[in-house]
Amino acid sequence: MNEFDYGFEATLSGSFDEVLDRVAGALKEEGFGVLTKIDVAETLKKKLGVKFRQYAILGACNPVLAKQALEHDRNIGLLLPCNVVVQSENQGKVSVSIVAPRAMFSVVDDPALEPVVSEVDTRLRRVIGALQN
Repeated sequence: MNEFDYGFEATLSGSFDEVLDRVAGALKEEGFGVLTKIDVAETLKKKLGVKFRQYAILGACNPVLAKQALEHDRNIGLLLPCNVVVQSENQGKVSVSIVAPRAMFSVVDDPALEPVVSEVDTRLRRVIGALQN
């Protein structure tokens, strides 16, 4: 797993569609559903007439954890759902990047949210780990 300031990622072998399916399955195992899927390549082609690599943004949500956060702060939905990016790379590889919950929630200075943020972070890191195995 590669980490950067606002997320973490893994590069996988397989087709883009296969990896998308694996990501959805790994998220489900950790209690997340995919609420949204944005096909960036299709959108750019449709809106700008340009070709772009396969690139999807998934909006992942764990309803139990989201409910806990929303009950604590009614505006926390501005930071939901957790984004997961799946994109094609060179040589038949596909990368999966997941937003770092701690980075995302650093804009909210509320220690009471720490247990939820910690749980989301742990689960999303397990998603990346499962994809690498």
